[in-house]
Formats: sequence, C-alpha cells, structure tokens
Amino acid sequence: MLKKINNPFTNSKEYNCFGCSPNNPIGIKLDFFIDDIGKVVTAEWEPSANYVGYNNILHGGIQATLLDEIASWVVYAILGTGGVTSQMHIRYRKPVNINDGKIQLKACLNKQEKCLADIRVELRNGKGELSAEGTIQYFIYPESTAKEKMGYPGIDSFV
Repeated sequence: MLKKINNPFTNSKEYNCFGCSPNNPIGIKLDFFIDDIGKVVTAEWEPSANYVGYNNILHGGIQATLLDEIASWVVYAILGTGGVTSQMHIRYRKPVNINDGKIQLKACLNKQEKCLADIRVELRNGKGELSAEGTIQYFIYPESTAKEKMGYPGIDSFV
C-alpha cells in the first residue's frame, strides 16, 4: 500500500521547484508516495512534447532530473533531513517514448556513510520497461543545519 507524501513547501512564497512545485508553470509537478514500510519512494509522471529530445523520445536530461528529484524526496521523507546532489551515475537502457503514457519512478536508500547517502533510482517507460537506472549520491546535512540553511521543515511535515 502506498501513502502520498505531503509537500510541506507549497505554502512558501519562495518555493518554485522545477521538479515538485505544483505552481511552476513549466515544471514537472511531481507528487510522491511512500510504501507502507517507509523504505521506497515512488512517483508517476506523464511526459509531453515539451520535454522531447529527439523524435518523440523524452530528453535524457529530463530523465536525469526526474531521478534526481525523486532521490531528494528519499532524503526528506526517509532520512529526515535535507541535502544536495553530490554526484549522479545514470545508465540509460531503453528509450522513453512520450506517447507511451505515464512513466514510473522509484527510489530507495542503498547505503549511508556519515554525510553521504547513495540512493538507488529507476525510471520505467510507459510500457513498464526499465529505461534508466542508477545511483544518486547526496551530501546530507545534519537536521539542524538543513532546518537553518535550507528551510527543512522536519520529517513530520511529510507525513
């Protein structure tokens, strides 16, 4: 069973995230869900022609953006802090045709060592085929620093 993750940033005037703000007119407006044991974050998104790279194929940079965004929500809603992308390793396996329908995103913590978190990410095309996968490493802040410098509202705000 999946539970929708609350987006506590939506009431902030400065909030205009390309990945998850519902008010960004050119954004991708992702909503996130967490599994019932609190280990996996998922999302769905339907691409449009605005995000094409080549001949009806979803641009690879947009795919990387989608994966980076879902990884950040693992940091917020599972690790209980904020952070910044340190590095990304993405392997593109199959094309994502924009007219094949909704794509599925999935992310979970692979490992954490001190201030670095490796997050495993997957993107499946509208046919359900694994199209991109990888590891996104986040530099994570102590919760107090994330609250002070990033406006992190605390893990309870996401429930």
